[in-house]
Amino acid sequence: MSSKQGSQTERAYFDGLMSDAVSVLRTAKAVDKAQMALTAADRWWSRTYDRGSRPASPPDIPARPAEPVLGDPKDVPKRRLGSAEGRIALIHAVAHIELNAIDLAWDMIARFGDTAITQLNLGHGFLDDWVQVGEEEAKHFLYLNQRLEELGSYYGATMAHAGLWDAALATKDDLLARLSIVPMVLEARGLDVNPSMAKRLRSAGDGVTAEILDLIYQDEIGHVKIGTQWFHKICETRGLDAKTTFESNLRSYFKGQLKPPFNNEARELAGLPLSYYDPSEPKRPKAWDLN
Repeated sequence: MSSKQGSQTERAYFDGLMSDAVSVLRTAKAVDKAQMALTAADRWWSRTYDRGSRPASPPDIPARPAEPVLGDPKDVPKRRLGSAEGRIALIHAVAHIELNAIDLAWDMIARFGDTAITQLNLGHGFLDDWVQVGEEEAKHFLYLNQRLEELGSYYGATMAHAGLWDAALATKDDLLARLSIVPMVLEARGLDVNPSMAKRLRSAGDGVTAEILDLIYQDEIGHVKIGTQWFHKICETRGLDAKTTFESNLRSYFKGQLKPPFNNEARELAGLPLSYYDPSEPKRPKAWDLN
């Protein structure tokens, strides 16, 4: 194969992945979206694409199922885990987060893939990593949805948080901002709360759901690590100070405060520096002076 032919083949693979990523975002039904994500990942790993694939622009807001009804976080049901209803409410809330995480991963590919490859020369490693994330998030959602069905419920049965896509909209034009806010802040927060949720579920006698959360927890350490590594790599490529850039992005794009307790062990495994988020550090970064 000539170098020109090789280049054309690689472009066909890239276009196929971009097209599939947009298809994930445009799929409305939750289970169908997760299955489309798994199909897209399989096609990328096996490089099975139609040469006629042409990428389209990703939607700013992904397609969503008719259910659940989306509302203010304060209106989302909260119940004690000692009851079946309470466990269902918790599982539903986590499933909703994972559905949004599917879209976040594939939006990363569809929205920033071309920039990563053609402008930043990050290579296919960037795409490989986010396909892996998108694949794992889809599996997480399907595990949780299956668990809801085992408990006599389903995804969509309970009101859910309407604001989970806000960070994606705020950072849709800036790759470094997206990496700062989504994996390094929002997903990192999941590392802080997941172990306690699993412990409470075990105490309530629901070891099955706790095991699902354990699996998600291990995968999410990897997801935060992927986001953090690419953030630092891009800062290095652009000649930017990583910590200063992270702090600037917090001030510009994150509404609220980073609140302890922090799971320092998991964050360290993910390569997220303590000085980026812990306000008890002697040199408190300006990024913490948020309203």
